[in-house]
Amino acid sequence: MVLITTAADSGESLHSTFASRYVQKPLPRFKMPEAEIPREAAYQIISDELMLDGNPRLNLASFVTTWMEPECDRLIMASLNKNYVDMDEYPVTTELQNRCVNMIAHLLHAPIGDEEAAVGMGTVGSSEAIMLAGLAFKTRWQKKRRAQGRSILSPNIVIGANLQVCWEKFARYFEVELKEVKLVEGCYVMDPAKAVEMVDDDTICVVSILGSTLTGEFEDVQLLNQLLSEKNAQTGWDIPIHVDAASGGFIAPFIYPELEWDFRLPLVKSINVSGHKYGLVYPGVGWALWRCKEDLPEELIFHINYLGSDQPSFTLNFSRGSSQIIAQYYQFIRLGFEGYKNILENCMANARALREGIADTGKFKILSKERGAPVVAFSLIDSSKYTVFDISEGLRRYGWIVPAYTMPADASDVALLRVVIREDFSRGLAERLVSHLSAVVAELGAAPGRTATAAHLAAGEEGGEAAAEEIATFWRRLAHRRKTSGVC
Repeated sequence: MVLITTAADSGESLHSTFASRYVQKPLPRFKMPEAEIPREAAYQIISDELMLDGNPRLNLASFVTTWMEPECDRLIMASLNKNYVDMDEYPVTTELQNRCVNMIAHLLHAPIGDEEAAVGMGTVGSSEAIMLAGLAFKTRWQKKRRAQGRSILSPNIVIGANLQVCWEKFARYFEVELKEVKLVEGCYVMDPAKAVEMVDDDTICVVSILGSTLTGEFEDVQLLNQLLSEKNAQTGWDIPIHVDAASGGFIAPFIYPELEWDFRLPLVKSINVSGHKYGLVYPGVGWALWRCKEDLPEELIFHINYLGSDQPSFTLNFSRGSSQIIAQYYQFIRLGFEGYKNILENCMANARALREGIADTGKFKILSKERGAPVVAFSLIDSSKYTVFDISEGLRRYGWIVPAYTMPADASDVALLRVVIREDFSRGLAERLVSHLSAVVAELGAAPGRTATAAHLAAGEEGGEAAAEEIATFWRRLAHRRKTSGVC
């Protein structure tokens, strides 16, 4: 690991006011202390430093779950010392993992019977699930090419430029070329027709993203399946589809049950979903699932017996905690289909309210779509006076963490802000965020040294009053909406 030292970390020692009750000498920052210190002092020193971290509930950059019920918290604490890989020692935990795999497989319409075991496993987030799915595709492709006496040195994956970085990691680590379908302004997900044009005989799979990290939008997997089926029929190829459903896999079954994107489509051979996103579990747990046993090559599965019995293993790591697996099972039986549906419908409603509030400012263009994850992505209509990066910085003064970034090529001229709506983001917080957003915009427009808005220029020294009136106007609008729509 590369250690990056910031200005705040430039000192050689750590000091703590409260910990001085227990220890008088400062601790070295980058070396292990020579002597032990009381547990109270260790706790206080670390607690003091963590106070400067952001508030997870106000971190609107993250899709990751930041709240769970106290009962689940207790289950997590009680299982922190269980190593999931010890299946023989912890058979009940293994059974719970298998139940989760089968529940998810049925949710995603895998072609299995009620008593038939699904093909899949829990992973350390969707990143590991993606690595495993990619390895399965590469291995199947290589096996076929070897049987044909052909080269195995040039595999590629076709995917949109809105890909998550773990796909770039997979490509680099496992020597697979990424053929990216470029984005264009106004369309920030992969175009299925362009993707199919880019496939060739070396393509091991086409990846479709259900819930883009950039805007939350769902790609059209059904159209991709249709076009790719036609291409396969014309060429004699059998190029499959993987669906990266890290963000949308636990949304679509409950909010858009009629949408065909999963194993109902014959070319979809594997899917990854993220339990620690809208699966509603703390990080990190993901799930990798395959349509059938034939899609997961047997040669990738290792069998070990030195923990007490024969245990199949297909993971990139070995040891891992059991707590997130147990937490996932808790959520499944605690909430059921109805509970997940209610929570996600509320998230979508809060996303709509936030979208409307931001649009009402007249300063922003909404880029996210109605169909997708509960994400609100928006750009400035006029960025000549200040940028989305200025706004992101201004919101931090209120405690909000709202990321600002640019789109990938060929839409990199578009800069935007993105808010992810999670279960613990209420309607009241949405309204408060809009008011703070309006305040930041007004302050930026009136700030000395900046190019003021035309209205503020005309007002001269009354620019500050104009900003205050702008804020007050939004408070009135929000109060009216709250009165007419209710608060969740």
